[in-house]
Amino acid sequence: MRIVFFIHFINAQPKTDTFLKNILENNKDTLFQKVLSNPNEYRLQIIYTEINRDKNNKPSFKNYYFNVDSLFYFNPASTVKLPLAILSLQKLHKLNIDGVNKYTSMQFDSAYPHQEKELFDSTSETGLPSIANFIKKAFLISDNDAYNRMYEFVGQKEINEDLHSKGYNDVRITRQFMGFTEDENRHTNPIDFLDKNGKVIYHQPMLYNTDSFDFSHEVKMGKGHWDSHDSLINEPIDFTKANNVSLHDYQQILQSVLFPQSVPANKRFNLTKEDYAFLKQYLSQFPSETNYPKYDTTEYYDSYVKFFFRDSTHKMPPHVRVFNKVGWAYGFLIDISYVADFKNNVEFMLAATVYVNSDEILNDDKYDYDSVGWPFLNKLGQTIYNYELHRTREYKPDFSDFKINYEHRNPNDTRPAIKDADN
Repeated sequence: MRIVFFIHFINAQPKTDTFLKNILENNKDTLFQKVLSNPNEYRLQIIYTEINRDKNNKPSFKNYYFNVDSLFYFNPASTVKLPLAILSLQKLHKLNIDGVNKYTSMQFDSAYPHQEKELFDSTSETGLPSIANFIKKAFLISDNDAYNRMYEFVGQKEINEDLHSKGYNDVRITRQFMGFTEDENRHTNPIDFLDKNGKVIYHQPMLYNTDSFDFSHEVKMGKGHWDSHDSLINEPIDFTKANNVSLHDYQQILQSVLFPQSVPANKRFNLTKEDYAFLKQYLSQFPSETNYPKYDTTEYYDSYVKFFFRDSTHKMPPHVRVFNKVGWAYGFLIDISYVADFKNNVEFMLAATVYVNSDEILNDDKYDYDSVGWPFLNKLGQTIYNYELHRTREYKPDFSDFKINYEHRNPNDTRPAIKDADN
């Protein structure tokens, strides 16, 4: 049976709530207002989620939108690593094989053109790949190889089938970050799981997705782009068959992981209590706290992947934790976050995407991230955070589920730190 994956769009027109618009307009910063006043040019979309607790600490969620439209394409970049991490853990439970879990060592073989083997992982404590270490790398600094390997484990077919079955219908994940053809992305590497003695305890053969995708919504952007042969093509770049996830689905996926009881049962993932705790930890842990992988904290500072708090200090407020996933590619910046301020009893969710590419040439690595993108997202995050600091709540949140015993970097570890990762 051949299945076609359709994308069902949640909005026919951009959705903007006056309430959120008024909050944003109170920040008179020139750069902030320039982007806010030109949402189409910057392909800006924002979802602010107000969270209120009742007397039993049960949270309720209210979304407010600014220029949100699922037809208004943004490249999801590394944010696709969030659903892949979740689906990888879920697949391990589905397999239900003794000895096969997120810490089990893995070996990636090759069986199709351009597939790459991976037998070792120098960033892990064991020196071997594992789902746990891939998730760490994907969340801590947004490592690309980690995404590719989780994609290969879950498989293109299961990725899309499962997310659609849970009602995340604005999702289409078709590509690894390998420059593969459409056909090559349909094939994924053979994988072995090994016991502590190096014996194969589970073999997954090469997977191939025979299902079709709905590419009827054409998406072309820019006035030119550089192709894979380093040639400038004076035509728009074609994102029609690229990865696609709506901002609304991202917000819901993160909410389902952090507050599973707050979403309908059919939208939840098959995860254990320990899985949820693991995801929470590495969605919010800093590279400076982590021993494996050991990242250089000058390059990968605490706010490196915390765009709503990323400023020139590179520091995070000591009482704030951000549980989030970011992405950046082709001039797009995206952040999907839950923010918890344990000192001031503040919590909220914020999701946003912005496009900063003034020369309209894509794939040239010349984007306005430093001058426009990251400053804007920082100002957006601080605007909502400051509003929340002054918002009256009937009941203060009990953050017991989010107070995590984070790692501490071993001061006696003399291993060289990782300074240049592919992310």
